[in-house]
Amino acid sequence: MTKWNQLLILPNSVLMHNLAPAFTNSWSYKIILAFIGTLILTLSAKIQVPFYPVPMTMQTFVVLVIAMSLGLKLGGLTVLLYLFEGALGLPVFAGTPAKGIGIAYMIGPTGGYLVGFLVAAFVVGYLAEHGLGRNIISTFFTIFIGTLLIFLCGYVWLSTLIGLEKAFLFGVLPFVWGEIFKMALATVLLPMCWKWFGRKS
Repeated sequence: MTKWNQLLILPNSVLMHNLAPAFTNSWSYKIILAFIGTLILTLSAKIQVPFYPVPMTMQTFVVLVIAMSLGLKLGGLTVLLYLFEGALGLPVFAGTPAKGIGIAYMIGPTGGYLVGFLVAAFVVGYLAEHGLGRNIISTFFTIFIGTLLIFLCGYVWLSTLIGLEKAFLFGVLPFVWGEIFKMALATVLLPMCWKWFGRKS
């Protein structure tokens, strides 16, 4: 096994190892997979889904599903690569380029949520590698932890800009129902994928 393969190893406890075992044996496939993940993240940031009380994107859902499917290292690398693309000025984030691009956008009001993506990817990927996410209860727990981390990072950063109360009113409260919907969707979808494609370990 090459040094790159050891760095980006996909444990058999994550879903992608079971869906596409070939990716386990080739670091180049894993890099391609990471770039595909960044494309999906970009699409999820750009497409708004009508919802109450505000339209939602599927970005937090995609971040957490990527982490649970790829694990700590490759899932974290995928999100890190996505953030790096944004830092370079590529219009990969929600609202870009209209609301700015690059570092200027990343240190703006939504910067904390972007940091939360990375934190959640590592934590959720770690939990997935340790067997969580194969049944409804463990999946909900893992997705809930990931969602909480994203919004905690986002809230803390936003509160430094506009204050604690306004940060909650504008940065958390309007998105609660949308996040509940996405958590429910992931809680149903991931155990079904394990049932259909996963090997018992």
